[in-house]
Amino acid sequence: MTDTIALDRLHVWHPFTQAQTAPEPLAVTHGEGVSLFTEDGREILDLISSWWVNLHGHAHPAIAGAIAEQAHRLEQVIFADFTHAPAARLAARLAEVLPGDLSRVFFSDNGSTAVEVALKLAWQYWRNKGEGRRRRFLAFEGSYHGDTFGAMAAGVGSGFYEPFHELLFAVDRMPYPATWDGDPEVEAKEAAALDWLDRWLAANGAEMVAVIIEPLVQGAAGMRFCRPDFLRAMAARVRAAGALVIFDEVMTGFGRTGALFASQKAGVAPDLICLSKGLTGGFLPLSVTACGEAVYEAFKGAGFDRAFAHGHSFTANPLGCAAALASLDLTTSAETAASLKRIEERHRAAIADLSKHPKLSRGRVMGTIAAIEVTDAQGYTAAVGQTLKRFFLDRGLLLRPLGPVIYLLPPYCVTDGQLDRAYSAIRDAADTLL
Repeated sequence: MTDTIALDRLHVWHPFTQAQTAPEPLAVTHGEGVSLFTEDGREILDLISSWWVNLHGHAHPAIAGAIAEQAHRLEQVIFADFTHAPAARLAARLAEVLPGDLSRVFFSDNGSTAVEVALKLAWQYWRNKGEGRRRRFLAFEGSYHGDTFGAMAAGVGSGFYEPFHELLFAVDRMPYPATWDGDPEVEAKEAAALDWLDRWLAANGAEMVAVIIEPLVQGAAGMRFCRPDFLRAMAARVRAAGALVIFDEVMTGFGRTGALFASQKAGVAPDLICLSKGLTGGFLPLSVTACGEAVYEAFKGAGFDRAFAHGHSFTANPLGCAAALASLDLTTSAETAASLKRIEERHRAAIADLSKHPKLSRGRVMGTIAAIEVTDAQGYTAAVGQTLKRFFLDRGLLLRPLGPVIYLLPPYCVTDGQLDRAYSAIRDAADTLL
């Protein structure tokens, strides 16, 4: 046992881990591109982008250099009463590339806090406008929005929060028409979900604050896709009821669905958008909640009671903003556009082939996200997920199935050969393990 692992075992509490039964963690010394290197000399291909944050590969020199340069100039300053060039430039860049009129940027620290900000903004927006009757939020079955209390309330349909139910505010949940390639029932599922929404809005639309959705892809629920047409129809109905539309693009943002943002791919501009994960290319914690001028103006007034009294110690950290600017340059480059196209094409061919296997089903691809399910296995806690994770890790692949759902979400620098290793391992697992 290395010193790192010994100290870890004595003092560290890991996320989403049952400490009593979990194997020893792997001690990582460094990363390069798609590869992670461990203290015991192993090389592991990170094909899930280290929990979906790493866009361009580990230790990318352009982002590392931007952070180093900024660190020699300004590492942190309180963001109440002060500003700095990296934050102002990043907000302006995001306003340029975000859909619709999302021109006002509020910085926080991670995906959960970006969602908290969006929910609080939506709630206070209506109160500032004198519409206190609006008290109902709407989310989706299976949605996951983070692990702070507001985010848990919005994502209670994910099933992760049983110990906390009595502490969460009420959020109504509508059906989610999850689909896959060749799904014969998708239109019926969409029609049923929209019919549910029509009936709910008829009864509750005047009291609605906002709907929140992970656009096009529910991540933690198992990479569950919905179609752009459904997203547009849902948003149009909510807007007709006068309520706000919140898109949680913490995972789907910055190219993951093949477009810069899932909202652009779907042709829907939300009223508020939440961004994190890939925002800094996976280097530093940073998040954004952006809105349009109409929402921003509702918080202006002579008294502080109309202001948004929310903040974090490291709001708009200059190092994080510098990393985000460098990552955004890479993300919007022609080279990355070509990589997104190449990865999607490889995924589509491989998933179509793997879907023919009797032990695998419901294959689906969107941009750089590929997913396929173990036939007849059920639920996030299905034992097959842990078995598969160990199987892949023994082959030098970081693939972390979501229960029975095997998925790939690689950095954009992944090579065809590295993808082929993953596809082959999935087939081997289906042949020998399932």
